[in-house]
Amino acid sequence: MTMETGADMLWFAMALTLVVSALVARQLKLADWLKMGLAWLAIFALVFIVIRTWQLVA
Repeated sequence: MTMETGADMLWFAMALTLVVSALVARQLKLADWLKMGLAWLAIFALVFIVIRTWQLVA
């Protein structure tokens, strides 16, 4: 594992912790928790796709 891979894993872990803690703090119903979780997953997927596309173009 390189330093870059370690940094990427750390960033992902911190971002995931932030999202999960925000959802838990709101004390939502399970259905609402799932909807918001899927929305966050879509946001991260979109950001990942944009960054990956940017890297391929540049």
